[in-house]
Amino acid sequence: MKKNLPIISALVALLVLGVTRYEHFADAYNVLSFWRYNSMFLLISIGMAFVIITGGIDLSVGAVAALASVVSALASPHGGVAAVLAGSLAGLAVGVLNGLVITRMRILPFIVTLATSLGAHGLALLLGHNDAVGIASDSSFAGFGQGDLFGLPIPGIVSAVAAILGWTALRSSRFGRHALAIGGSEEASRLMGLNVDRTLVAVYAVSGLLAGIAGSILAAQFGAGQPNEGVGWELFAISAVVLGGTRLTGGEGSIAMTIAGVALLALVFNLLNFENGLGYISLSAYWQSVIRGMFLLLVIVLQARVLNRNRGAVKLAH
Repeated sequence: MKKNLPIISALVALLVLGVTRYEHFADAYNVLSFWRYNSMFLLISIGMAFVIITGGIDLSVGAVAALASVVSALASPHGGVAAVLAGSLAGLAVGVLNGLVITRMRILPFIVTLATSLGAHGLALLLGHNDAVGIASDSSFAGFGQGDLFGLPIPGIVSAVAAILGWTALRSSRFGRHALAIGGSEEASRLMGLNVDRTLVAVYAVSGLLAGIAGSILAAQFGAGQPNEGVGWELFAISAVVLGGTRLTGGEGSIAMTIAGVALLALVFNLLNFENGLGYISLSAYWQSVIRGMFLLLVIVLQARVLNRNRGAVKLAH
């Protein structure tokens, strides 16, 4: 709990700032819009958390979400369910491909997912003919991104269900225990008789599936598949996961704190939008990428210092 105190304190501080400084910050409209839009980032961050816990990385999630958005838009004339399934399956297919290449060919996840990221982006551009692909006007698909259920945004509900399932899986399932063990030591996991390859394929499949669902939400929310969207989403996800205390070297992580990391980053951008509205500052959307990069670099530096300190303490103990 002590190591999570900084991010929890930062979250509370930002919430207090928002409520006291901005008149409509706590209004239902802002809260629900915040939840609706950031559901996409929560989904890819949950998948990324499992990948990083195993000691891997998935640089393809942004491009996969863009590809899934185009596939969903193309499938939307067949109905909302078909569109969501098509986008989700497209993401799942790329995730499985990542897992199989990593485990069967023993290639570093960084290289594999970078390659599939380029491939997914190119395929999205080919399918969309280098342009956005509008969803069918008579399809129910738009409701998946823009609709509400019991007064709550459907994308928010989907992301909440994914978060609960991810939290339960990591804490209470064999899949979660195996993922943590692999991140701690893949060689030791193999010696213990764990099916490391199967677990890794499943982890990357989950990451791809959640990115695919995020892409379906993207298309439904904005009314079109976006082949050029998703740039930098992987940085947001990595930043959120690492901010939540998950070690980049694997073996340790938390879905609950990943959610906190997503909320922290999203709150920063939300507060900047309110500040822009007051007219005191004027920051373009490009500043979001700068802030993501700064957050990621800061947390990586802090993690490295903590790891070095722990190693020094272990050496002194011996």
